[in-house]
Amino acid sequence: MAQRTSGRLLGLTATASLMVALDATVVTTALARIRLDLSATMEQLEWTVNAYGLSFAVLLMTGAALGDRFGRRRMFVSGLALFTAASAACAAAPGIGWLIAARAVQGCGSALVMPLAMALLSNGFPPERRARALGVFAGVTGLAVVAGPVVGGIVTEGLAWQWIFWLNVPIGLAVIPLVLRHIPESRGGGASFDLGGVLLVTGGALGLVWGLVRADGSGWDAYEVDGALAAGVLLFAAFVAWELRVREPMVPMRLLRSRGFSAGNAAGLLMYAALYGSLFFMAQFLQTVLGAGPMAAGLQLVPWTATVTVIAPAAGALVNRVGARPLTAAGLTLQAIGMGWIGLTAGPSTAYAELVAPMIVAGAGISMAMPAAQTAVINSVAAREIGKASGVFNALRQLAAVLGVAVAAAVFTAEGGYGTALTFSDGFGPALTLTGALSLAGAIAGLFMPGPDRTARTSPAPPVPRRAPEPTR
Repeated sequence: MAQRTSGRLLGLTATASLMVALDATVVTTALARIRLDLSATMEQLEWTVNAYGLSFAVLLMTGAALGDRFGRRRMFVSGLALFTAASAACAAAPGIGWLIAARAVQGCGSALVMPLAMALLSNGFPPERRARALGVFAGVTGLAVVAGPVVGGIVTEGLAWQWIFWLNVPIGLAVIPLVLRHIPESRGGGASFDLGGVLLVTGGALGLVWGLVRADGSGWDAYEVDGALAAGVLLFAAFVAWELRVREPMVPMRLLRSRGFSAGNAAGLLMYAALYGSLFFMAQFLQTVLGAGPMAAGLQLVPWTATVTVIAPAAGALVNRVGARPLTAAGLTLQAIGMGWIGLTAGPSTAYAELVAPMIVAGAGISMAMPAAQTAVINSVAAREIGKASGVFNALRQLAAVLGVAVAAAVFTAEGGYGTALTFSDGFGPALTLTGALSLAGAIAGLFMPGPDRTARTSPAPPVPRRAPEPTR
């Protein structure tokens, strides 16, 4: 019975995570059709992508805090309902402004779903089985991220771009009652809601994400960009000061003293920045330089994506045996080799067959690193703080997506452009090489994780006052 309950928990949380992660990239191969149908400008197309990531990133910590305070299952279901309704609004959008607004609401729902799915899953499995479950969860999430262009291309060419959103509606309506029936309620530590921390971290994340998103269009030296980035840094500094003084902080600063928590989050930040930056340009390279259509380009990425379904679950099962450190360091080193290989050799005369081997190497590497980094972070905290750790890890992942695309785009613009296949290749090579460097930096961060004898241990939590025993009669 317990095994059946655990299987349902894993299946439901992974399904919800699949929908949310898929929507981060599924729209990329549908943008050309959206531009024609809704008469959108290039900047509006950018915001069609960025509105989702922006609201997702800035509200992730808030979503985790709301789950700890009001119940993880309750807020998880609320997020699923909001995401499902917003998906229907995206599909029925009569204009580009409506679509952008609905995408922002989708991101708000995702900010509740993703951290609470991870928290419910981690809370429902004992430490000795948690790594394997997180490995499967990471595999499904990672597959959704990198398979988004494939699904978007197939659905857009086979049906219409609206169906990439309509498909979420029946899935969401089916998952919500199953969650209410089969997943028990749980809460995090603390009896109060850290409103000050929520406002400061949300404002800080908004400033940083807004600055990174606008930097490509306005330039890194624009007052809007510099002001937003400076405000984000100052608000994050204020957030740290606030958390050090508040009685029940949203993110206890003592968690930073844990090597598993700090190194795991640092490795995750660099890992996902490299992944999203390389994915953004790989799909374009296959279409712009090699002449593939949207569906063909998505299918040509399969050697990169298919490794996630095979290697991530196996890597998750190995974490408690060999530790998160070797899997993270080795995996991100492989990703660095794969991305550097493509960046140094790809050009107008490159045949697609020459890209298959480095894509497999990079895919195998990140499939090893994803469950290891997640497990290192989750296992470094006490059970009552899993929601907070999950919120931090997922917020950094979304910030990493914006950071990776923004930095890679800046390198691409400085070295090349969209004029011809040759000019695109001139920018593509340095951009992919940069993502390889980010991966290598993540591998170095992974070396600071604790060894296998400490991976499954949790950091000490503040003692919980116990009620005095009643006097015997």
